[in-house]
Formats: sequence, structure tokens, C-alpha cells
Amino acid sequence: MAKLNGVKLQDCQDRPLPEMSGNVMTLPRTDKPLVPASSLDHERVLFPTPIAIGELDVRVGVLALQGDFPEHVQALKRLGAEASEVRLPRDLEGIQALIIPGGESTTIGKLAVSYGLIEPLKEFAAKHPVWGTCAGAIFLSKDARRAQPLLGLMDIDVQRNAFGRQVDSFEVDLDVPALAGPDDGRPPPFHAVFIRAPLIERVGPGVEVVGRLPDGRIVAARQGRWLATSFHPELTGDDRFHRYFLSLAAGPKRVRST
Repeated sequence: MAKLNGVKLQDCQDRPLPEMSGNVMTLPRTDKPLVPASSLDHERVLFPTPIAIGELDVRVGVLALQGDFPEHVQALKRLGAEASEVRLPRDLEGIQALIIPGGESTTIGKLAVSYGLIEPLKEFAAKHPVWGTCAGAIFLSKDARRAQPLLGLMDIDVQRNAFGRQVDSFEVDLDVPALAGPDDGRPPPFHAVFIRAPLIERVGPGVEVVGRLPDGRIVAARQGRWLATSFHPELTGDDRFHRYFLSLAAGPKRVRST
């Protein structure tokens, strides 16, 4: 099993599933995040970012059907953004961007179908930034090489579990020029955590490759204001990908510098 700062990473797919009762969905809570919040807090790494550090006038939703959504909520709140959990179509009201977390893409898709979220999510994404990490990237894709519910938004094809089983999870430094600020030059490498990760096998003509493995395979891509990453930025103390996504959501008029 992969480790981060000496801590074993629990598979996102081990998150408990929602309990169903009539028209009510109860999502069980856990006091054991993938990486302890205390570890994230005191080992945070600060790098130049594409947006100013200050109070962010933006509200970001995190799809909270299954997976490691609490870690994304924590990362957003550390950056000063307002974060809310999205479980039903009405939860999309009032947010300016959405993160679809890692977890189990088939489960996320089936729950989204059960709770009438597929079309509302598509309508939301037509006007707002959306970021999918790991399973979320699969859910955003047009093709996952198997029959499962997908949003089919990003013009990418994704291979599930491309690197093997849980025991084959790994960490690697990535060169991601997009994480640099306008005057910062080349940014330091981004240390990425891959847990039963997908691989972006194909990108369409309107898709920008944001990150590659050292061997050239694609693990991060952007199409307009949609972002897909095969790895888990929320599991590290490096918040540059969250800042990058917030820059897509906020824009210059919604960033209030201190």
C-alpha cells in the first residue's frame, strides 16, 4: 500500500456507502480521513500559485455521494473558500464550481442516477468549472472502456485501474507548468499520489494536457473550465491544484486580496 509522510493511505473505495431509506439518503461519517488532518495542517507546502492569497469570494461544492470528499472540503476551507457538500440537485444552487472526488466511479455514477443528479450535473457543468480527481476524472470522461454511468463531458478516454491493484499504488513528482503564477517562472514539481488510478489514454483536439508522468503518459488534462486529474491532490500538503482550480472558478473579479 502507498504511504504519504509515513502514513498508509486507505483506499478511497473503502469509504462506507450511503444508507438508503425511502427518499432520504444518509451518508455515514468517518473520523478517519485518508491522511490525518493534523498531518496536513503542519506539513503544508506553500508554493507560488496562479491566484492571489486572500479571501476568496467563491463557493465550491464537492460531490458527496461516496469517496474522499471530506479531504477536498478541508483543502478548500484552508484556502479560505466556502465549501459545501452536494448530494441532491438542489445542493447545486448557489455554488460557482464543483469537485467530483476520488472513490469508486461506478458507485458514484449509480448513486448519481438514483438521486436524479446526472442531468443537473451536466447543466451545471455547461456554465461552471468542474474538477474530477481519480474516480471523478472517470465520471467526467466520454469513455471509460466499460459500461457505467458517466457524465460524458470531457473529450477524453480513460482506462480504469491502469496501474494495477491497491498494492501497486505509488507516488511520483510531476512537472506541471500550469501551476506557476504569471511571474513565477517554472514551478517546483508536484508530488502526486496515485491510488488504483486511471490513465487518460486519449485527449480530444480541444483538450489541453496539464500533466504527464515521466514516461509521457497523460495524468492531468483541462478542457476549458473542466479539469481532470488521475491522482489525489487532496491527500498532500501541496494545495496548488486546488488554487489552480479556484482560479478557474473565481476569476479576477471574485478574488479579494488581503
